[in-house]
Amino acid sequence: MILAISGPPGSGKTTVAESYARLHGFDLVSAGAAFRQEAADRGITLERFGAYAESHEEIDRNLDAAIVAEVDKRAVAGTSVVVDGRVQPWLLSKRRIRCFKVLIDAPLEVRAKRIAGREGKGLSVARREILERERSERTRYLKIYGIDVRDASGFDLVIDSSNRSPKAIVEMIAERVARWAN
Repeated sequence: MILAISGPPGSGKTTVAESYARLHGFDLVSAGAAFRQEAADRGITLERFGAYAESHEEIDRNLDAAIVAEVDKRAVAGTSVVVDGRVQPWLLSKRRIRCFKVLIDAPLEVRAKRIAGREGKGLSVARREILERERSERTRYLKIYGIDVRDASGFDLVIDSSNRSPKAIVEMIAERVARWAN
């Protein structure tokens, strides 16, 4: 079983993916964590690394290929996997890898408040960084893969996380995954 969770920055996708994996005994493969680690290894911010990736397609291609390969390897071995990342649900579907696809979203102001609080920065800074990351991701994924990350039509479940706790979202997903698996 593969659960693929996507969503914009600050939507709660990583928190939910981590919680779901822990509670349901799934392995977690995080594209977001891998991208953050790449940026940290280079000593630059996510925004700067995203801008760099815009002119270096191999950054996304290599990272995304490694994530999809890791998910596929674990699934073939019979391990249940949660993968979180902006573009992974589309990439898994393109490779005809069966997965339950969840999009978690929230309005910009809600997401900016979450990131500002989590990272100890001002609301206007968080908002500006989110908008820049979203612009960069849309540009890169459309150019590289022909994927519009704003298109929610291919998802099995779309959740607005504005007024829901991660626990409530995990419960919603678990209920829908159980029905989908049968």
